[in-house]
Amino acid sequence: MTELDFAILDWIQDVFSCAALDFLMPAVTALGNGGAIWIAAGLALLVSKHWRREGAYLLLALVVGYLLCNLMIKPLVARPRPCWLRPKFTLLIPVPQDFSFPSGHTVSSFAGAAVLYRTNRKFGWVAFPLAAAIAVSRLYLYVHFPSDVAVGAAAGLLFGIAVPYFAERLRSRRRKPRGV
Repeated sequence: MTELDFAILDWIQDVFSCAALDFLMPAVTALGNGGAIWIAAGLALLVSKHWRREGAYLLLALVVGYLLCNLMIKPLVARPRPCWLRPKFTLLIPVPQDFSFPSGHTVSSFAGAAVLYRTNRKFGWVAFPLAAAIAVSRLYLYVHFPSDVAVGAAAGLLFGIAVPYFAERLRSRRRKPRGV
């Protein structure tokens, strides 16, 4: 798997590397640092009485993704980052200190995009391209393998769909009178 991952990363560098993307990709990836853009979106939804519940779902999906992926899976799998394995590659951002699998930026981005799409499809039309751009930036910047990003996207989608689903089920159970 690592050979294929490196082949894809090298192809991305060979085909797409240019001054414009060298400038743009660190800025795109910074939007996903710590889930910042998605936290901001969740907080913005919380301010609105109409979207408050969806804002809570978004923030909860981010917390679930962080706990499961960043705090549990990453240390358990302990996969080195491509930039650690090829330290001569010049990075455009500081070298990340945590493990590579799965991509936390991608998990939070796709969880956020899934909840935003559920909230309002118009939000999703902006959120999913942004999530994809953040995920691709991690590859361009040589800090994640493609498989890290693919699993991160799948996990993020799962959390972004499952959290509102289970929260709604729990909410509807609480509204039903006992014995019904």
